[in-house]
Amino acid sequence: MTTVSDEIDVDVLIIGAGLSGIGAAWRLQRARGWTYAVLEARDRPGGTWDLFRYPGVRSDSDMFTLSYPFQPWRGGKALADGDSIRRYIEDTAREHGIDRHIRYGTKVVSADWSGARGRWTVRTGGGVWTCSFLYVCAGYYDYEQGHQPDFDGVERFGGRFAHPQFWPEDLDVTGSRVVVIGSGATAVTLVPALAEKAAHVTMLQRSPTYMSVLPDVDRTADALRRLLPARLAHTLVRAKNVLRGQLTYWLSRRYPEQTKRYLRRGVLRLLPDPGYVDRHFTPGYQPWDQRLCVVPNGDLFRDVAAGRASVVTGRIARFTEDGITLESGKELAADVVVSATGLSLIPLGGIALTVDGKPVDLSGTTAYRGLMLGGVPNLAFCVGYTNASWTLRADLSSRYVVRLLAHMRRRGLTTATPAYPRDGARRPLLGLTAGYVQRAAHLFPQQGERDPWLVTQNYLADLARFAFLDVRKGMIFG
Repeated sequence: MTTVSDEIDVDVLIIGAGLSGIGAAWRLQRARGWTYAVLEARDRPGGTWDLFRYPGVRSDSDMFTLSYPFQPWRGGKALADGDSIRRYIEDTAREHGIDRHIRYGTKVVSADWSGARGRWTVRTGGGVWTCSFLYVCAGYYDYEQGHQPDFDGVERFGGRFAHPQFWPEDLDVTGSRVVVIGSGATAVTLVPALAEKAAHVTMLQRSPTYMSVLPDVDRTADALRRLLPARLAHTLVRAKNVLRGQLTYWLSRRYPEQTKRYLRRGVLRLLPDPGYVDRHFTPGYQPWDQRLCVVPNGDLFRDVAAGRASVVTGRIARFTEDGITLESGKELAADVVVSATGLSLIPLGGIALTVDGKPVDLSGTTAYRGLMLGGVPNLAFCVGYTNASWTLRADLSSRYVVRLLAHMRRRGLTTATPAYPRDGARRPLLGLTAGYVQRAAHLFPQQGERDPWLVTQNYLADLARFAFLDVRKGMIFG
């Protein structure tokens, strides 16, 4: 890195030191030839896995696909806890010397592209950086705020009220009556964790969610790791899990009614009450219209069957001093209420972008290959799959960025700008119907309906496509 007046200049600036950012740095570093830095707003690596610290926080993607292809997962559990994932990211950065390129406590506020200079000027809370290529690996969660509905009378509630994104360190639920509002992955994780100490935990949901029971240990992986070198075993298990995941998704979309019956049978094996299952675990939408929630070893259902937890489906009318009143008139007494009501999404980490002084309206742009923006030069961003592990697509994106940079260097090019056809049709970038996605859809770039503007949710097809794609297609170089 070289200093020009009060600016720090690098070839490539990576925003975010989570799974995506560390993976991008490794790809760039391995290719050699570019200086780079990683700017991270938090005080340590991990991104999402450093942010969320609520009880039981874990991945619902298996670690053999969520981890990096170049860094074998050596943990005992395939569905790992959040702190183990954060340590894995930190260990990867340290082992490969990436940690020496990270600047912590450095929040990016804005980025301006200058066509005259052929560089981005990136402003942070404490300085200015410049680069020829900007790669935003900040994910799409809003770290500053989660989604919090405006519940009537919540200020009257006499107990503790908490949001999982900002879990209070002093919150002890031992012997307490706890109500967890929500039915998504966070609620499904919290209920069994809190039930270990609470007197009782009630999961209060407005509507049911499809849930899949999976073991948290991959016995095939354990066997292969005993017999084979770590890298080879990791590669084989990763391939197995990718194929299984893609097949499961395809079958779910192709045969939704059969999938519903299969998922229902999985719940009934642990919670043998058909009426209860139909009332609380049978959604009104099709499988994978929203992401499936994974229940490791069926822990949620086991707690319900044992009486340590229960599920109530209904809408909140108001909070009272002692708990919650539903629209049905039912009263839920509570000492602690946890509002696991979802996340807020924000594109490109909330960075304000301008091109030659003109603000970029992200919702008015179209995503090129799901990782660049039409009309915006020398910028890439990272968004993972909605139906598979985030890292699978993140790694494809990073490999593409390195390939594009290599193409530009070989030909002496300085800029690459995707050019979207003016008459092209557009549709939402994120295809899920989940509330947290729909609430923020208007903030995000759109996608087109044909290559290279179409974003698929098929890792195997993308793997083949990215291996042979032409980086010149749909791109204007300068």
